[in-house]
Amino acid sequence: MKHIWIVDDDEEMTGAVRLMLKLLHCEVTGFLSARLAAQALLSGQRPDLIILDINMPEVSGLDLLEYLRRQIKWNNLPVVMLSTEAADVTVDKALELGADGYVSKPVTIEELEKVLNTAFEKHQKGKL
Repeated sequence: MKHIWIVDDDEEMTGAVRLMLKLLHCEVTGFLSARLAAQALLSGQRPDLIILDINMPEVSGLDLLEYLRRQIKWNNLPVVMLSTEAADVTVDKALELGADGYVSKPVTIEELEKVLNTAFEKHQKGKL
């Protein structure tokens, strides 16, 4: 069973994505800020994948993604961005920083499953 973190300050969205992930047979942990997720990583916790919102107070999802990609310990951790921002420039920035996928809110379970599978496949191929 894959352990996936959802990092999003929108509690309703976190709840909806959590339900979808449980239907996809995933273990789920939610964080309401990038800072809390970073603290969990620094304490030694590690998910199989992070779903990361872009617009959050204090630390943005893009800032956390950039930090993760600069750390040897976490630079191969799959990260999928989830945001209301669907502008090409935002998507391009997320992918340039190393995101493994991008889905726009509101997301369907089919879209979520597809982007997660693609992110996992990408990292499996990278480990061969």
